[in-house]
Amino acid sequence: MEAKGNRQPKPDYLGHRQRLRERFQKGGAEGFHDYEILELLLTYAIPRIDVKPIAKRLMERFGSLSGVLDATPQEIEEAAKVKPISSTLICLVKETCGAYLAEKMRDREVLSSPRAVLDFAKMRLAGLPHESFMVIFLNAKNKVLDQKIIHEGTVNRAVIYPRRIIEEALAHHAAGLILVHNHPSGQSDPSAEDRQLTRALVEATRTLDLRVLDHLIVGKDSYFSFAEGGLLPDAAGAEG
Repeated sequence: MEAKGNRQPKPDYLGHRQRLRERFQKGGAEGFHDYEILELLLTYAIPRIDVKPIAKRLMERFGSLSGVLDATPQEIEEAAKVKPISSTLICLVKETCGAYLAEKMRDREVLSSPRAVLDFAKMRLAGLPHESFMVIFLNAKNKVLDQKIIHEGTVNRAVIYPRRIIEEALAHHAAGLILVHNHPSGQSDPSAEDRQLTRALVEATRTLDLRVLDHLIVGKDSYFSFAEGGLLPDAAGAEG
């Protein structure tokens, strides 16, 4: 029988984990460093080692907490040498945030809650490594019905989108639309192709009395609104 004096002391990281959890339970993430938030999250996926070095490796590799959340499972596993259970948990956090923001946006009147739409658009698209085009469908009172990514890839082929968007709008019984796409470069200024695409989509949807309320371009840390910038074509087809 092992004597009490020969028992191995508990690893220091166990006490650290407990302190992190107690801090969070008392005050949420207030006062946490970003790597500590990630470290606390990883304690629920990796039970028996010190996860602080893993959290710091991920922060160093991807530059920020948002960069970690935007990474693919494969990128997380390669950068931190962790198993799929850890990468899945990290990716699940972002998907949960996206679902939360989508629910907050649904049934909201977008003209009185523009920030809810923008927050959702940035969460959904800003960190993607490829261009994606999303449509937010609105009813006659400008309340959000649903949202859907229409295309992933380049967004400079205006001929592709009108038919797809009209089909989806009719399927959703939509009266209005907000168009959204991302710039993986991080810059949100509209290109000449973006302006051409917007004009083509506004013209195509106008034939069915569908209103395009805005076209948002989201970058990593910025956004551009065609409506706010006066570039949304008016009823005559001219930019405002």
